[in-house]
Formats: sequence, C-alpha cells, structure tokens
Amino acid sequence: MKLLLTLIFFVTVTFASDSSDNLRIQILEKIISDISVNEETKVWSDNKNILNTLKSHNILNTTDNCEDATIIILQEYNNLITQCSSRAIFVLNYKLLSDIPQSFGALFWKKGRPNIVIIKSRIKAQSIQVSNDLNPYLEDKVW
Repeated sequence: MKLLLTLIFFVTVTFASDSSDNLRIQILEKIISDISVNEETKVWSDNKNILNTLKSHNILNTTDNCEDATIIILQEYNNLITQCSSRAIFVLNYKLLSDIPQSFGALFWKKGRPNIVIIKSRIKAQSIQVSNDLNPYLEDKVW
C-alpha cells in the first residue's frame, strides 16, 4: 500500500511539474509574440528546456547563442554574460527585475499563480513596443 501511494505521489508531482512548465512556456510565447523590438525577434534562454520547447513549437524564432538574440529569457543571473547584457531581457524571477536594470519584464509564480510585470520606463528606454493585450501588466516601477 505504501508503495502504491508513493508511486501515485511521484506521478502526480511529475505531471504537475510538466503542466506548470507547459503553462509557463505558453505564457512566454504569448508575451514575446506581443512585443516588437524594431528588428526580427530572435529568442534565447538560459533554460535549455524552455529554449528547446520554444524551438519545437516553431512559433518564435530562437537562437542557440545569446549574442544573436534580440530578446533573452533569463532564469539565473549568473547565466547573463557581459556580451549579451545590452539585449532586451525578460526574467523568470521577480528579484531579477530589480537586479538587472536592462530587464523590461518578468514572469514569476506567486501563491501558485503566474504573475506578469512589464516596466513602462524600461520598455520606453529600449524602444520596445507592446500590444494592447499586455497593457494590464504594465507597471510604473518595480515594487
């Protein structure tokens, strides 16, 4: 009986993890699709799972090199190399929005729900255009 309960627990956790990753990627695809950076959008992420899934969905153009990207999806501060720090950066952790002044927005989970924040002054400074669909997520400053 313990073995069966343990097995059910691990299967549930695995599927829950996969579904949250899929939801995160769907949200990222929608956000990035609704953004214009004045040139062809090419996306790079330090999270290889996200990058590979974006490639397989074939909705966004991706690149294996951050230097070729116009938008970087960043999960870890340590993975941002100097040569790529001038790119438009979208972070997956709210703290990184404060830590990386070049970042223009964030997708993060709080109380089990996804939260999206896009900073008005940063998109203006980087000449990033956002569609009206993203207006509810525009903030004046990092809170």
